[in-house]
Parts: sequence; C-alpha cells; structure tokens
Amino acid sequence: MERVFGYVRVSSPGQVQGDGLARQAKAIADYARSHRLDVVDIYREEGVSGTSDDRPALARLMVDLEENGHGVKTIIVEKLDRLARDLMVQEAVIRDFQKHHFDLISATEGPDLLSEDPTRKLIRQVFGALAEYDKSMLVSKLRAARERVKAKTGKCDGRKGYYETDHGKAVLARIKQLRRKRRDVKPLSFPDIADVLNKEGMLTLAGKPWTGGNVAAAMRRNQKR
Repeated sequence: MERVFGYVRVSSPGQVQGDGLARQAKAIADYARSHRLDVVDIYREEGVSGTSDDRPALARLMVDLEENGHGVKTIIVEKLDRLARDLMVQEAVIRDFQKHHFDLISATEGPDLLSEDPTRKLIRQVFGALAEYDKSMLVSKLRAARERVKAKTGKCDGRKGYYETDHGKAVLARIKQLRRKRRDVKPLSFPDIADVLNKEGMLTLAGKPWTGGNVAAAMRRNQKR
C-alpha cells in the first residue's frame, strides 16, 4: 500500500471545538481505505484562515516530505479549499508541491490535482475560484445583515467580543487574579501567567497556547474597557 499524509484545516476557534477536523480526517480515511492507501499521519492546522500563507502545520508537512525519510510523496485533503480558499495562495502551495514532485489528492475532487493538463488545471482553478467566491459572499452577507439590523433598530452590536463571552471573562478574571499584588508575594510575570493558563487548559481567542505577549495585550485591553 502507498503511504500518504493527510492535511486538515479549520479557520476559527468555533470550528476547532466543532467537528470540522474530525469530518475532514474521516473523509481522508474513507478515501484512503477505498483506494488502498495508508495514512501515516495527519497534519492539523487549527485557527488558520484559508487566505493566509502562514501555515505552521503545512510548513511541517513540507519539511517532512522534503526530508523524505518515510517514503511519502502524496498528500490527501478533504477538499481543495482546505488547502487554501484564496486562489492565489492555493496555486502558490500547488506550485511548491509540483516543484518537489509531490502528489496531491482531494477526497472530493479526486487525484492528479497537480497535473498541468489544461483540463485538470482549469478544474482546479475553478474549484479554487468558487471557494474564494464563497468566502467573499459570506463576508458580504454578514455585512448586509448587520446593516439591515442597524437600519431597523439604529444599532447593531454584532458578535460578542472574546472578553464578553463567558470563557473570555473567566480567562481575564484568572489573569487579573494571577497578576494581583499580595503582601510579601511578588506578582507573576506575563510569561509565568501564560504558563499557568496553558497548564489549566485555557486557550487564546485563536485557540492557541498563551504567551507573555498575549497576556500583556489582554491586560492592556482590559484597562481600556
């Protein structure tokens, strides 16, 4: 059986907590099983936009492929828009795969996505353009909905900010508690507070571990409220 890697991506903390990653992993596993492929590992990108070219998990995947100590040269994604929503970013990633002679398979769109065959290239770019269009239309619809509510009521609060949610309030309260000055006890530094939050399983808005800089930013934000 040919050995392959899987790549899954979700762009928001809500999707990280939802079934997005599990759904994509299942689609990859189902495709691999029906085509006699062995999924060696799945690289997970959490809280990363489909229009971003900063992909830590994708970078690790590329390094592992280039080192090639495992004999893997094929990547499976659920759909092309999991690789990237933005067509230009998508084509840039695909060119990088092509340059190193890797193969890309979509469980939805099929194999041979890196082919320079004119028809295959057109199909790939159409799927990429549709994903980009869907993303743009979603943003436009949300904006129109907010404007409609504002026209009717005179205001539109939109989605709650992170520190207005129950989780955000709890995180901020914990930061203030850890930062509070006590008699004969030096307050924790921002990096130390980040370590405590991470050990307690509290995540940032992006669903990532805390750093000292994140904690400092949260304190500054609270002071402006």
